[in-house]
Amino acid sequence: MRRDEFPGRREGRGPDGDPREPDADPEAVARAICLRLLTMAPKTRAQLADALSRRGVPEEAARAVLERFSEVGLIDDEAFAAAWVSSRHHGRGLARRALAQELRHRGVDEETVQDAVEQLDPEQEVETARMLVARRLAATRGADPRARTRRLVGMLARKGYSPGLAFRVVREALETEGCDVDDLPEEIG
Repeated sequence: MRRDEFPGRREGRGPDGDPREPDADPEAVARAICLRLLTMAPKTRAQLADALSRRGVPEEAARAVLERFSEVGLIDDEAFAAAWVSSRHHGRGLARRALAQELRHRGVDEETVQDAVEQLDPEQEVETARMLVARRLAATRGADPRARTRRLVGMLARKGYSPGLAFRVVREALETEGCDVDDLPEEIG
């Protein structure tokens, strides 16, 4: 393998499989790249395939390494998607829609995306929305109820919650706080 077949490579180290080694075996290079990326953070098969392509690894070598890594469980898009949904929902409060979009962006196939987001309990999603609103409610005190509603619904929308759910949760929170919600919208429109 010639040095110019791996663009962006720096001169340097030389263990077998190092992408900077001039005569490195393409599969060894692909393994080294994948292992380095997987030690930093979990990756989807599509993310690894992209990285190998960007580094000029021949498609056949990349496919062989990705297939082997999948066989031995180093690449598991289903496990990645399930962990992603759990982590991002509990850590950032993201709703199903936002989680699905993030997984699609990472190259997870649609069936796996749907399976992963279906694991999220709808009641848990509502409770998370309530918790997010409760955390932000105090920061909006003193503002006009319509402005508070806009800010809180906007925050939930950015996290992927549907307008109907967002308005319902915000109205409940404002009503519990003693605000008059009769003049507030129940949804967009």
